[in-house]
Amino acid sequence: MKTLNLRQAIIQRVQDKSNEELLDVIEGSIGNDERALPGLGVLFEMIWNHIDEQQQQALVTALNESLSLEARV
Repeated sequence: MKTLNLRQAIIQRVQDKSNEELLDVIEGSIGNDERALPGLGVLFEMIWNHIDEQQQQALVTALNESLSLEARV
């Protein structure tokens, strides 16, 4: 019997989804139950591992700006 780890289970859950379905998964996870956060982390990791350094820097900049906005709230 094969045992899946959390990362593999999350990837299998979203693997054959359309763009619209993936958007629904992401939007349905944001701001909801904290149990969804590891799944978002796995999705972020997949993106991070397949983008170039310039795109990574843009994401880091967006994160930093978002953190600054959160600090003001």
